Amino acid sequence: MEVKDGEEDPPKVSPKLTETEQDLLSHIQDGYQLETDSLGGNPVLRRLKNNEEIRPLSANRNTIKAMERRRLISPGKGRDPLTIVWRLKKK
Repeated sequence: MEVKDGEEDPPKVSPKLTETEQDLLSHIQDGYQLETDSLGGNPVLRRLKNNEEIRPLSANRNTIKAMERRRLISPGKGRDPLTIVWRLKKK
């Protein structure tokens, strides 16, 4: 694949999702919102209906970065300036 000037190389990642990534994506599809601090750490899954919070123990900043690099999620504005709400990318 040729890369033209000004274009980024496609991300070089394994096509398989880790169990943690699968778990996060499943929760997001089930109505949870993925939130992190402004640096992408301390991930929290929050259910918007009842404000229930889940703190996934196996997820960390590197998990979030990997999911962003794979273009599975994209950052959005959170409830406050130090929070990022991650959204599923539409294909």
